[in-house]
Amino acid sequence: MAYQIYLVRHGRTWYNEYQKMQGWSDTPLTDQGVEVAQKAAETLKNVDFAAALTSDMKRAVDTCRIITRRNKNHLVPKELSEFREQFYGYYEGRGIDESWFVIGKPHHAKNFAEIVAKYGFDATMDFVKDADPLHDAENATEYWNRIDRGFKKIDQIAKDGDKILLVTHSITILGLAYRYKAGDFELNDVPANASLTIMERDNGVNRVTKYNQSLL
Repeated sequence: MAYQIYLVRHGRTWYNEYQKMQGWSDTPLTDQGVEVAQKAAETLKNVDFAAALTSDMKRAVDTCRIITRRNKNHLVPKELSEFREQFYGYYEGRGIDESWFVIGKPHHAKNFAEIVAKYGFDATMDFVKDADPLHDAENATEYWNRIDRGFKKIDQIAKDGDKILLVTHSITILGLAYRYKAGDFELNDVPANASLTIMERDNGVNRVTKYNQSLL
C-alpha cells in the first residue's frame, strides 16, 4: 500500500514571534499566523484529501481546521498526539538562541545548525536531554518511537493512493526530511509557517520528495 502525506507546518504563533522554544508549550496563532494558514488553505482547497490529521497542539489544530474548512472535502480533523513537536523539557519557553548555545556548549557547538553539522540531526535531541537538569526532554530514541507509533496509526486509516493532510511542526518536519530525504533539495532552513513538505509512504517505507514548498 502506498499513499502520500502532505505535511504542513502550523501558522505563526506568539512564541515564534518572540523566538521562544515551543515544543509541547502552546501559544495561539498570531493574526499573521491565521492569515498564512488561510492562504495555504486556498492553495490546498482542491486537493482530494482522504483524511485530515493534526498534532494535538492547539496551534496545529487551529491551522488544520482553517485548511479543512476551505478544502472541497470538508473533512473533520483527527488529532494524533504522536505528531507533537519535540519536547524540550526544562528549555520549554526559553529563548531559542540562548538555549541552543547552552545545549551545544559542552559539545563545542554554538547553535542548532552547528550541532547538526558536527553530530547529525538526532544529536540535537540527545543533547537537549543531556542538558536538561531534570532530563525530562525527549531524546532521539524516545522521539522517533513516538513518531513511528503515529505512522502506524496513519496506516490504519489510509488506503492505497490516498492523499493525507497532516498538520505538524517545524522540527518534526525537518527531522523527517533529514531521515527520509529522497529528493534533490537542501535542508538549510527549518520549514516556514504554513509550508508544504510531501512524504510518500509505501508499505511502511518513507520517502520525503518535496521540502518546505511555499503555499502562499
